[in-house]
Amino acid sequence: MVLIARELGRRDFIRVVTAGVALLPVLGTKGLAQVLGPRRSRVALVRTTDRKRGVQAALKMLDLKTVKGKKVVIKPNFNSADETPGSTHNDTLSQLVAELHNLNARSVTLGESSGPPQTHGVMEKKGTFDLAKDYRFDVVDYEQIEEKDWVPFAANHWPDGYALPRLVVDADYNVSTCCLKTHGFGGVFTMSLKLSVGLTPKKIRRTMHASADMRRMIAELNTGYKPDLIVLDGVAAFTDGGPSRGELKAGNVIIAGDDRVAVDAVGLAMLKSLGANQAIMGRKIFEQEQIVRAVELKLGVESADAIDIITGDLDSKALADSLRIVLAQG
Repeated sequence: MVLIARELGRRDFIRVVTAGVALLPVLGTKGLAQVLGPRRSRVALVRTTDRKRGVQAALKMLDLKTVKGKKVVIKPNFNSADETPGSTHNDTLSQLVAELHNLNARSVTLGESSGPPQTHGVMEKKGTFDLAKDYRFDVVDYEQIEEKDWVPFAANHWPDGYALPRLVVDADYNVSTCCLKTHGFGGVFTMSLKLSVGLTPKKIRRTMHASADMRRMIAELNTGYKPDLIVLDGVAAFTDGGPSRGELKAGNVIIAGDDRVAVDAVGLAMLKSLGANQAIMGRKIFEQEQIVRAVELKLGVESADAIDIITGDLDSKALADSLRIVLAQG
């Protein structure tokens, strides 16, 4: 509202709000949303090779005041312990936790289920438990939680449904931190939407990976919860292969926002700009099956022109300008 007020001026802003209130009894909230236009999402972008600086700068551009007093749950990308982008870099994770503490989060908990490697072993290899002591966060291994700690969900392409940890479903504030990479086993790409697979019980993941509806199933997992913040580490990227190993290129970017569709769309634009495999280059961004199904489920923006990329320096602006062209072309 504040940004709108600045652009319209005080009198015009009052006129718009008054008109909206007057229309509300007639149109209802859904109808009013149609009059005011489709939702838009801001995505912060920082051009950098320094993950800590990038995370700090990206979060500074976003309004994160609501973190204060909240119990925060972080979902990293610990599919394996492979070097980033095979898994979340410790610099990205530690700076993210530090920023959450600076924003006066009540507590921070990291929860994960790796796969196929055992989660505890992955965390040991990555030094997660030592990092947790140094940066004051708790660690939950979803492979070890009890049956009562899972929440079941139904979805169109999940014949037997799926489940997510109650810790995530009931969280005051959810944070996802993902990597920039392709997926060589049917997902096509693995960023914020695909990150949700690591929240499911391991036994149901085999069904998903064997299904022709895999990309749609990935999107449907995201209906069970909503991240309040997403941080995508694109300092290094896989443009083919993945998720653990692949063709490595320097992306030199940190991307952040609260809209999974918008963040993944900008990430896909970045992969296209780097020159990725045919599964990425040969299909428009908003025609990727993960994105299509996510849009159908109202998980984020409906089109590329609803994404506002915000930057704080000239190098980042130059990259953002080039990515806007890629987004517009699809």
